[in-house]
Amino acid sequence: MSITSLVMFLLIGAIAGWLAGLIMKGKGSGILINMIIGVAGAFIGGWAFDFIGLYSNSLLGSLATAVFGAVVLLFIVKKIK
Repeated sequence: MSITSLVMFLLIGAIAGWLAGLIMKGKGSGILINMIIGVAGAFIGGWAFDFIGLYSNSLLGSLATAVFGAVVLLFIVKKIK
């Protein structure tokens, strides 16, 4: 993975975490927590979409996948609490 790919992955993760925070809680959680939530969400969303046969090859598709996964993650955490 190149530096550019890593930076884009973290940037998409931060944006996805922020958007998921807005959707689930009405506010973000800070840049580092948003990034962690978004990156974890990207893995969850990627796994879920792969399971049902959906794939994304674009930046917008990757962002949508990460946001979906982050929302699912925040939903699960909210139910556990």
